[in-house]
Amino acid sequence: MKQVLEFEKPIVKLQEELEELRRKHAQKPTEKLATQVAGMEGRLADLQKEVYTNLIPWQRVQISRHISRPFMLDYIRLCCEDFVELHGDRHIGDDNAMPAGFATWGGRRVVVVGHQKGRDTKENLLRNFGSAHPEGYRKALRLMRLAEKFQLPIVTLIDTPGAFPGIGAEERNIAEAIAFNLKEMMLLKTPIVAVVIGEGGSGGALGIGIADRVLMMENAYYSVISPEGCAAILWKHREHAPEAAQALKLSAQDLTGLGIVDGIVPEPLGGAHHDHETAAASLKAAVSQALADLENLPVDKLLDQRYEKFRGMGKMA
Repeated sequence: MKQVLEFEKPIVKLQEELEELRRKHAQKPTEKLATQVAGMEGRLADLQKEVYTNLIPWQRVQISRHISRPFMLDYIRLCCEDFVELHGDRHIGDDNAMPAGFATWGGRRVVVVGHQKGRDTKENLLRNFGSAHPEGYRKALRLMRLAEKFQLPIVTLIDTPGAFPGIGAEERNIAEAIAFNLKEMMLLKTPIVAVVIGEGGSGGALGIGIADRVLMMENAYYSVISPEGCAAILWKHREHAPEAAQALKLSAQDLTGLGIVDGIVPEPLGGAHHDHETAAASLKAAVSQALADLENLPVDKLLDQRYEKFRGMGKMA
């Protein structure tokens, strides 16, 4: 069954009415029905524009979690050629929540790393709902070091509610794995482009988020805590999640203004889940442009700019 968000219900209702009118017109074409169809199509276009161009942060969070939204491997299929996935961290094992491998992106050989969610129970269990274990972050770093060795740029696709907080992950030191990635990614002598394609939750996102260019899809979010978690702490109830989303400044629009994010990747009207191909084309173009901007920078300048980018965050005016 198609997932319909609460604020989309008036649009869906009008779409259903339009389809019924079109069906009647197809069965018995009349000038009156044709006029009604054209009028309703105009009203639908106006309603879609009104709703989707005035989204509040909480509504963007809901879109970022949409079950039909393109996931990391969907973008790999649509944006890349010759993807070869590599497995294992060479310490504990593999992590299916963090696929990684070599690919060709817009004619450039790159290493791609990212979070992968699932669309049904079986796939979500395999992918651990997009929440990586320590071995996922260690695998990511292993692949990034290979990229550095072969002088290949790195592309990371972030889409996670957060790193996995289970007992096993704590026993294998999830905090150390993420912290080590932060340090090592700052020193990698190759260009890095990170894109938040859906959820960008806390350290789970930041563990592959140190980059020379940080981009966000138009309806993604990037935050130290989920709106529900923030609401539970501040208001003692998850029902205040919309207020928390507003206060957290977690949208691409807010974070670009704050200098945390370098650019916004446009999505089709209503979100990437409405048109995977168009969303992927936007992502492919944005990443290709970012890589082109970085590829001729001397390594010392690249590292200096990366350091200054993150060192300058949080300054008060």
